[in-house]
Amino acid sequence: MPKIRIGLSTDFNLVGEQVGIGTTNPTARLDVAGQILADNTAGSGGISTFKEYQGFHQTQSNITNNVLIDNGSSGPFSSLSGEIRITGETTVSSGSTVEVGKTKTLTVTDKFAVPLGDTNSRDNTPEAGTTRFNQDFGTLEFFDGTNWKTVNSYARGGAAGRGVFTGGSPDTFNRYMQYFNLHTLGNALNFGDLVHDHTIHGCCGSETRGLVGGGYDGGETNNSQSDIEYFTIASAGDAIDFGDLDAQHFRNCGGCSSSTRGLFFGGGHPSYYDTIEYVEINTLGNALDFGDQLTGAAVKTSFSSPTRGFSFGGFTAYSPAINVVTIASKGNATKFGELSSAGLAYAGCANIVKGIFAGGYTQGAQRMKSINYITMASEGNAQYFGDLTVGRNYPGGMATQTRAVFGGGLIATPNTNTNVIDYVNIASQSDAIDFGDMVDGMQRQRGTTDSHGGLGGF
Repeated sequence: MPKIRIGLSTDFNLVGEQVGIGTTNPTARLDVAGQILADNTAGSGGISTFKEYQGFHQTQSNITNNVLIDNGSSGPFSSLSGEIRITGETTVSSGSTVEVGKTKTLTVTDKFAVPLGDTNSRDNTPEAGTTRFNQDFGTLEFFDGTNWKTVNSYARGGAAGRGVFTGGSPDTFNRYMQYFNLHTLGNALNFGDLVHDHTIHGCCGSETRGLVGGGYDGGETNNSQSDIEYFTIASAGDAIDFGDLDAQHFRNCGGCSSSTRGLFFGGGHPSYYDTIEYVEINTLGNALDFGDQLTGAAVKTSFSSPTRGFSFGGFTAYSPAINVVTIASKGNATKFGELSSAGLAYAGCANIVKGIFAGGYTQGAQRMKSINYITMASEGNAQYFGDLTVGRNYPGGMATQTRAVFGGGLIATPNTNTNVIDYVNIASQSDAIDFGDMVDGMQRQRGTTDSHGGLGGF
């Protein structure tokens, strides 16, 4: 074969239509032994991967002129092992796709768009940190490795940790609300008034909005209450009409929520219902059918994690079963486990890990003092946590991520309503400690906070 010598030590060889520069045995169409230096590597062939004797080219490939990447020269460029630095203008035409690996640093000076879609189009097992825009809720969300969570778009400041007790019955049924900060100790203050009477009702909410629905309106018609109302947790004031539940189903009901969806578990009296209805918290309107509970019962207690809603307790049958549903998808409840004893009129609340319930009464032991809990991510029976400062039924309960608070209730001696508020630290299993006092001694109130366990989920 011809051999051309250029200079003193450089061989240029053409062997079997293979060209070698710096080698006498080329193994490819163009085999270069050494480094290539070029003024313009962005020619008609696009961006190239250069190969050395020991592997891929490891030095920077700098493109200083303007580059147009159209659908005829689109990626993938993921085979590049070195660094591509573009200091000029780069235009990616509509319809073109460029595939790259992980980017260590990215600075955007104009626009940046994340993937978008509805709730049902989520990837079930994405990489932790994956971010997308949820078109159903109009929010950014990210995957934390276990659940999809919303990205907070506001600063709650001093309002974070605020809890609001709603309705209930002192000597007569009432409409007023009272609030306090769960991170401190002290007495409750007046918040505002509900539109209608509510007692043994469902109460739930998001980081910003609290919802009250259903229950018993003994002060008005002595019947089931169908009205749903809402209030802004960060600012005191009266509640505003939201929509309606099915009036028959939601006397003596329970409620819980994620960041966006509120659930109401039906009760009833004298008939008992197994219905579950839901609303989207950030909108207004009537509730829609969600599914059915395991059995129909009244005086339900409810709480939630970011993904699951729980309801339990109640009569007629005094079933010990704990119901569980997946909040983001409609469907019937399944059995999670059982209470330590069948009863009703508990206070219930949760952080993202533990669901806690306290007080209440059973057929054989009224006005209980015990506090019990479940671990919501797994299935199993309730376990003992500690004791309240005083045994009572019909207390109200609410929680932040660190503290559970129980207020009011009906005590045995004397047979009257109490204004006691006590609390436990959720991470440690122990007896409750005095927190402060409610505005009045009362029972059958329900509560929500801007920091409860269901937040962060859909």
